[in-house]
Amino acid sequence: MAFPVVNGLRAIEFGNPGESREKLISLVLDGMKRATAGTLEWDYLGQSEPIETVGEKLAVLDNEKRHIATIQATRVEVRKFSEVPDEFALAEAEGDLNGDDFRRSHFEYWSKLGLAINDETEIVLLYFELVEDLRKIR
Repeated sequence: MAFPVVNGLRAIEFGNPGESREKLISLVLDGMKRATAGTLEWDYLGQSEPIETVGEKLAVLDNEKRHIATIQATRVEVRKFSEVPDEFALAEAEGDLNGDDFRRSHFEYWSKLGLAINDETEIVLLYFELVEDLRKIR
């Protein structure tokens, strides 16, 4: 199952539906969150979805699947879980202060989803910038 296409753009949904998604979207719209991570195996290969490319624009969807913002990929890397850098953890803005914090919190999150994460698991690190907040247009 591929990511949905909305208004001609691949869509991105942050976190889990509900309060978690609302919080993450708020961080994106406030300019605090400038990165997100996914597992190569389950989020990309398992969905038959290509990794984002630098310059690609993505439609941010809210809990009601509405296109509320557009982000643009500024950097994309695939790293082993054990090699996620401090820089990424800070750009993700989910409370992790370094790579070790990222690994602890994301190991817990992905494990709760039933994913077998280890140091060798490949993680897609997507850095982005907010290019359009559609709430301001409506």
